[in-house]
This record gives sequence, C-alpha cells and structure tokens, in this order.
Amino acid sequence: MEKGIRKIGVLTSGGDAPGMNAAIRAVVRASVYHKLECIGIYRGYEGLIEEDFKNLNARSVKNIINRGGTLLKSARSKEFFLKEGRLKAYNNLKNEGIDALVTIGGDGTFAGASVFSNEFDIPIIGIPGTIDNDINGTDFTIGYDTALNTVVEAIDKIRDTANSHNRLFLVEVMGRDAGDIALNAGIGAGAEEILIPEQDMGRLRLIESLKKSKKSGKTSSIIVVSEGDQIGKNIFKLASYIEDNLTGYEVRVTVLGHIQRGGSPSCFDRVLASRLGVKAVDALIDNQKNMMIGIRHNKLIYVPFIETLKTSKELDLELIRVADITSL
Repeated sequence: MEKGIRKIGVLTSGGDAPGMNAAIRAVVRASVYHKLECIGIYRGYEGLIEEDFKNLNARSVKNIINRGGTLLKSARSKEFFLKEGRLKAYNNLKNEGIDALVTIGGDGTFAGASVFSNEFDIPIIGIPGTIDNDINGTDFTIGYDTALNTVVEAIDKIRDTANSHNRLFLVEVMGRDAGDIALNAGIGAGAEEILIPEQDMGRLRLIESLKKSKKSGKTSSIIVVSEGDQIGKNIFKLASYIEDNLTGYEVRVTVLGHIQRGGSPSCFDRVLASRLGVKAVDALIDNQKNMMIGIRHNKLIYVPFIETLKTSKELDLELIRVADITSL
C-alpha cells in the first residue's frame, strides 16, 4: 500500500440490483479483515456531494446478504456531472479522510467514477451491479441471475392462463439497450418468440412465425419482449398490430416492470457479489485504480473503466440458434 490506504468509502449508484447488499457486506468485512476503516456513502454520488457518510463495521452489515435493494440507498446525481459538484465531493472525501472508493453499479456509475478518479487521482474500483448484464468485460453482473429467475417464474405462471384460454401473451421485461434478460428468460421459460433490441425481427416475420406455430397445433403462445425492442412503438401498439393481423388468439400484455429488480438475491448472486467485494478491497491494497472487477470463465479479472464503456456487449449467437430451434 504505497499510498497508505487506511479508509475506504463504498457506495451504490444507479438502478438497484439484488446482491448489492451482499457486495457491500463483502467490502466492509474485507476492509475489517485488512484492518482498514470503511465508510458507507448513502445515495450514491449525491451522498458524496452532500457528505451523507456513516462508519460501517462487521456488525453494521449483519443479516443483509439475503436482502434485495441496497442498504446504502441509491440516487442519480445531476450535480456530479458538473466539475463544481465533483470538487465538492472530493473535498468531502478529504475532510473525512477517505483514501479510496468502491463503487457498485452499472455503466453510468463507472463513467462517473472514471472521470472522478482521473480528475482528482482518487483510487476507485468498480463492482458491476445491474440486472441488465450489459457491462463489457464481465460475463455476469450482480443481480442478473436473480432477475432471470424472477422473470422465468412469472412467465411460468402466465403460461398457465395462456394455456387455459388459448391466449397469446406479450411479456415485457427490462432491457432498454440489451436483450440478455429477454433472450435467456425466453429460452428458460419456453417462449415461442423473443424480441430483443439487438435483432430487428420485423412485424411481418413475427406474424408469419405465429401463424406457423398455430398451424403446427399450438393453441397459446408466449412472446418475451425486451423493453428496448423496436418492432413496435411500444408493447401495446404491438399487441394491437397482432390482433389486427392474426385471428384465433386473444392477445394480452403483461409488463413485469420493477418486480424484476426486487426480491432476495439468488445464491449465485450472493456468491458473485461476495467474491467481487473482497476482490475490490484486494485491488485497492494492490494499488489498482480506475478499474472494474469483472468475472470471465469464473476467474476474477481487472478491467479498465474505459473498456467497460466502449460498446454494447456482443450478442451470443448460439443462444439465438437455441431459441430458434427449441421454439418449434
């Protein structure tokens, strides 16, 4: 520890994700293990600017590994976009004696962390926490597995009604720019069609596919739609289009919304969050900065923030093929 790190701040920013509490817990207890102080920063970068700090110890984070949401709260900060806001945040860190930061969140969190770290030479390590799984440099993000299980469980229940009434259900899931949740949950729940922003299926092809399914003997269908898909202006417009061009089905829409963010994290997310949290503290002790802790092939790696922000993740073409084959 060349720079003599003695006190680490930890915050969560952006949308909450199941497993964030497990990551906070790991950061705090890893700090205690290494005889470092840990300061919880409430409400993300907004709390950094408003000096909303609290000392955390091993007992402060007891019984939170199983809880969804984030103990430290989260908020989006417009003031942090301004240099004056970041300067205020930096001065607050110095006044508190905080030497380094661990930021838990998505690409917006890392973009802010990268600017802040470069501007004031503050060591910052990021932990990927977002249900969308849309961060470059890591196979998985905290919260993604839990969200998938939530979506699959919901679709399983919807299918019971679809089968009972010969209905076609459009189920909208989160994923404004990435279709990971829709694609994987669609395969897991046996959806007939999966609409994602990375691929434009086209309305005519969708109708032809549904007609083919009906001709093959299917009396109900589930279509999983990522919220960022552009096949219709919105899912309700798409439902109207299908009703106008396909007979024999009642069309219903279910928007799962923020139910996907909540709930107790899965074991996978708890273990992943714990590994990433411990590694984040190890990284700071190892004098790393401006890095995210990612996981590739089950190995933890350092990924520069700039690499996480470059482009959207590549679509897994094998999963597309699996979805096409198994939806017959």
